Amino acid sequence: MSHITQITLQNFRCYDHVRLEQVENGLVVLCGHNGAGKTNILEAISLLVPGRGIRGVKASDMQKNDVSVAWGISSKIDTDATEVTLGTGLNVETGRRMVRINGADAKSQNALSDYISCLWLTPQMDRLFIEGAATRRRFLDRLIFSYDAGHSGRVTRYENAMRQRSKLLQEPNAADPVWLTSLEAQMAETAIAIAAARIDMIERLQHSCDNADEGEEKYFPKARLHALGTIEELLGNAPAVEVEKMYAYQLSEARKRDAIVGGASTGPHKSDLAVFYKAKDIEAAQCSTGEQKALLIGIILAHGRLMQAERGAPPVFLLDEVAAHLDEGRREALFERLMHLGGQVWMTGTDPILFDSIQNKAQFFTVKNAQVS
Repeated sequence: MSHITQITLQNFRCYDHVRLEQVENGLVVLCGHNGAGKTNILEAISLLVPGRGIRGVKASDMQKNDVSVAWGISSKIDTDATEVTLGTGLNVETGRRMVRINGADAKSQNALSDYISCLWLTPQMDRLFIEGAATRRRFLDRLIFSYDAGHSGRVTRYENAMRQRSKLLQEPNAADPVWLTSLEAQMAETAIAIAAARIDMIERLQHSCDNADEGEEKYFPKARLHALGTIEELLGNAPAVEVEKMYAYQLSEARKRDAIVGGASTGPHKSDLAVFYKAKDIEAAQCSTGEQKALLIGIILAHGRLMQAERGAPPVFLLDEVAAHLDEGRREALFERLMHLGGQVWMTGTDPILFDSIQNKAQFFTVKNAQVS
């Protein structure tokens, strides 16, 4: 069961230099006023896994404004078997972030997933069910990344091939049909793999949602989940190899249209995650704000149970201001469920009173003026 025992931030966001030491497994609470730097610590932790982290921004955007030395993050991770040092930071020459494991450069960010996985919940995600399909796609893909770091690479390959195809289609006189066919074959192959991974995750996550006990369901209602999309629908009715051929043919036939509108008219970049309040049989988007929040937390907890069952440990949870908008009953139920899962959970809050019930069950840090004590 991996957990962070130490993390150091250098020239990152609002921090010149800060280190949290002797961090324990279990509940970890960061308390402080708005703007003190709590979320920046969670963002730093989220960069210990592949991707762009909680805020989803470029590496250069995380640089502390008034210093010229590139930002860096160093951490010590207890993996049960051994302790490993993970580091990441800005490469000023490329503008991208680099990764080091035990002091050695890693070939890619995906190497981080061998040591730790993270899942987060932020206030911005409260709009998950009422925003566009892209937001829900990214949420679902993040759940998959916890299991399969290669999924990120497949999504990137698909998007890169689609961009190259779109660029070629804008220059029809110079377009090489052999090259277009090759790009469409690559899109079709990766599209099937992406859609299949999403379908598989939804099925397993649904099983975990359904296994929530009555005590949890009282506060965090069970969700009903569906994958929506052309490829997903086809995979439900035909073998993957046939769907791959069909999609490649669709892309070939849609070249004129796609040259006008850009992108591709169908594919996994258009897919969506449909979520329903199972007991009431209504779409999550039609639920109250409180019900939407509870549904989302229920899905996060279900994913934690799934990882606990299949990997032997839940992910490291990063919960930003999660307690502030929950009533007392839901708040206490959430704390209880998180402790029951047994992994490391980082939570932020402006009011320590929200965490009174876990005063003797959690480790507390105070964040003030970009300092931690």
